[in-house]
Amino acid sequence: MNKVFANATEAVYDIQDGKTIMLGGFGLCGIPENAISALVAKGISGLTCISNNAGVDDFGLGLLLKTRQIRKMISSYVGENAEFERQLLSGELEVDLVPQGTLATRIQMAGMGIPAFFTPAGYGTEIAQGKETREFDGKMYLMEHALHADFALVKAWKGDTMGNLVFRKTTRNFSTSMAKAGNITIAEVEELVEPGMLEPDEIHVAGVYVHRIFRGSNYEKRIERKTTCIQ
Repeated sequence: MNKVFANATEAVYDIQDGKTIMLGGFGLCGIPENAISALVAKGISGLTCISNNAGVDDFGLGLLLKTRQIRKMISSYVGENAEFERQLLSGELEVDLVPQGTLATRIQMAGMGIPAFFTPAGYGTEIAQGKETREFDGKMYLMEHALHADFALVKAWKGDTMGNLVFRKTTRNFSTSMAKAGNITIAEVEELVEPGMLEPDEIHVAGVYVHRIFRGSNYEKRIERKTTCIQ
């Protein structure tokens, strides 16, 4: 099976209106920049996007929000995007805010084939409405379901043509779990090598989870919020 695609446009060719998409990264760190740009150019709409963050106004998922291509966001932190706020308050955007640990675990459970789990996070709040609760050892818990997606889009530092992926530092956050939770996982990498050129012990996601891979280009790697310390 040939998993290698020439570019992002070819790799996302079958993502259609109304699909559910996971997008890896944390903040603006390690986001699939090329794949997001390809989705903007493709012009599809009605997307449900699962991501810890919603990007900023002119970068990352903010680009898809600007063009009104996202119907629903499932996220944990969305405080850096004014357009997101505007669409939410005007009722244009459906939003499911999920505690960060719960979001991460729901994605992990999908990759592990576990349909649901119990967590104390959110019990007694609006998050608990309509969800099953249960008591364990005198403490109340919510049942949360695993979170699946039609497509998972992730960006890795390095990969081989069989789909094995290596991430660098913070970029590993969410991406390694999302790569295992999509029906089709598409990976963009900064460096694409031949099989056998990656050390087995450095591989974070095995190629069996990755369906398509391509070498990305022109990465901005923008810093979301810069803090300067003055001595």
